[in-house]
Amino acid sequence: MTTDRTIRPLGERPRILQMVDVDKTFAGNVVALRRMALSVNEGDFISLLGPSGCGKSTALRLIAGLMRPTTGRIAWDGGQSADDLGVVFQEPTLMPWATVAQNVWLPFRLRGQTFSAVKDRIEEVLALVGLENFGGAYPRELSGGMKMRVSIARALVTNPRLILMDEPFAALDEITRQKLNNDLLELKAQMGSTVIFVTHSVFESVFLSDRIIVMAARPGRVIREITVDAPYPRGIAFRTSPDYAAHALATSEALSEAMGEKMELH
Repeated sequence: MTTDRTIRPLGERPRILQMVDVDKTFAGNVVALRRMALSVNEGDFISLLGPSGCGKSTALRLIAGLMRPTTGRIAWDGGQSADDLGVVFQEPTLMPWATVAQNVWLPFRLRGQTFSAVKDRIEEVLALVGLENFGGAYPRELSGGMKMRVSIARALVTNPRLILMDEPFAALDEITRQKLNNDLLELKAQMGSTVIFVTHSVFESVFLSDRIIVMAARPGRVIREITVDAPYPRGIAFRTSPDYAAHALATSEALSEAMGEKMELH
């Protein structure tokens, strides 16, 4: 899949969207987010990191348009189209009766495009995720990591501007998770995509991200933004470097602060 997106230095990237003072309150006066502010720039890899209940997934659902803010706004620079978003959930959510290729076809099918019309694109994205020989397989025949690759291929197939990923590797073993972390960065580099990634893992967030948004709970809010200025591509040399350890320590300290903060009263 060809793209003309070029990843520019962090300070030179045009903005894609902005969350401005976003609050989200659910029934029973449960405050999921308070004054959430976030600018997302083209080419960013942003991790939302924080304890359970801090609003990470809620923020993703708001950006995806699956729910609306109670107050505040989410503004897309230049407007938003149906092709702007790809979403990967924690579970692969594949249709068990459909083949791998048919599962990846789903975004096009929902827009009325036939399989034959987009077959080449489906094959291309399956090759990108290393599943070029599995288009005719069914989900029951795949490992957990392979199912997640299908889910990622489905999110990538329309070449979206922004990919939202909600703890996609949390249920996988550590070896598979590290492999998919590596592969995700390679895919991002090839496609020039922008990614917002929800995780509970300090180490995963440091390895993947150029920006880590640390959030605290009750109410959910941003308490720190950490820039990981290590160059891409990243691999085992970065994972074992003093720079990685230093970023992981700083991120762990920020997360400890987030977990220790008390509820705001006003």
